[in-house]
Amino acid sequence: MKIEFKGLSLGNLRIGLPIIQGGMGVRVSSSSLASAVSNEGALGVIAAVGLGEECGEEKRDYKMRSRAELTNIIRQTRGMTKNPFGVNIMCVLTNYDELVEAAQAESVDVIISGAGLPLRLPALIKNSQTRLVPIVSSARAAKIICSTWSRRYNRLPDAIVVEGPLAGGHLGYSLAELADTENFSLDGILSEVLAVARSFENDKSRIPVIAAGGIFDGKDIARVMRLGASGVQMATRFVCTHECDVSLKYKEAYILAKKEDIVVIQSPVGMPGRVIRNEFVKKVTEGEHVAFGCEYKCLYTCDTKKVNYCIAKALLNAYRGELDKGFAMCGSNAYRINKIVSVKDLISELVMETEACLNAPSLQSATEFPPSLAAAHPALL
Repeated sequence: MKIEFKGLSLGNLRIGLPIIQGGMGVRVSSSSLASAVSNEGALGVIAAVGLGEECGEEKRDYKMRSRAELTNIIRQTRGMTKNPFGVNIMCVLTNYDELVEAAQAESVDVIISGAGLPLRLPALIKNSQTRLVPIVSSARAAKIICSTWSRRYNRLPDAIVVEGPLAGGHLGYSLAELADTENFSLDGILSEVLAVARSFENDKSRIPVIAAGGIFDGKDIARVMRLGASGVQMATRFVCTHECDVSLKYKEAYILAKKEDIVVIQSPVGMPGRVIRNEFVKKVTEGEHVAFGCEYKCLYTCDTKKVNYCIAKALLNAYRGELDKGFAMCGSNAYRINKIVSVKDLISELVMETEACLNAPSLQSATEFPPSLAAAHPALL
């Protein structure tokens, strides 16, 4: 059966390409990156976490600063693209309700929500335009969300993102599960979540399932789409773009990283996190205490009396390029990136790779293209 690499429908919202740029917190994905991705027909996503830490309004309460800054960034993004874009809001944030209110008050096109189960999310939405997309790491979580939303709010997710264990940032798996690659893989979990989604669908409601975690190239996109995914969410590939909002030093950390530099640590928020190893990572994983005062109280799961450093400050420092005081989060394939490109060129490359691989089962990698495509696009060889 021919598989087309076509647009993605979230309810009655149509996205030109079935690619969602993953939300990357503490200002890594903000207005510049999100708007550039949306301008190319994919779905750009602003990350709502960590906006109150640095917004030039120190006299205002942290929650007020975060909400005001998210509103500002949404409006900036809307001024830079006419296409749909989304906001990623983590469930573990202490100001979750305020951030959701800010996003829905601006009638943002999509709210993507993970790092916990967003069971109350529909109750916080007052408009009829914002589409809701939870992130899950298991079929069990997908079933709980679908059944709860259906029972309490008479609605279903507009899509589900299923994030596998090769993802970047904070992970919805235990360290033991991350080590058990035989039983915990994106492909296996994707198939299980697809079955859950199909069991809740009806003639009026379809639930696209979006694959995420370790998606790097067109070969990966084609593989998960053959398994039934309606699209993909990708974050790591978008860091090393000119438009990404993060500092050049952060991007250089990706380019210089080797495979053995990509490590999983236990984050202060109580979840494993995948990062690029540096001297700061070495210090904190060995238990060294980095003095901090908790100014934000931003995460429910962070016990400031027990942790030895502040994750918010570490990531804010990294965003600024101060990698001696923080670290870059990344996906498992970050070491494969070797240059900074434009969002336009990256998406063009992904589209060509995917289309070349989707209906050519004999192709073994994304760089093995049919002769006609190779001749038309020699730069891909």
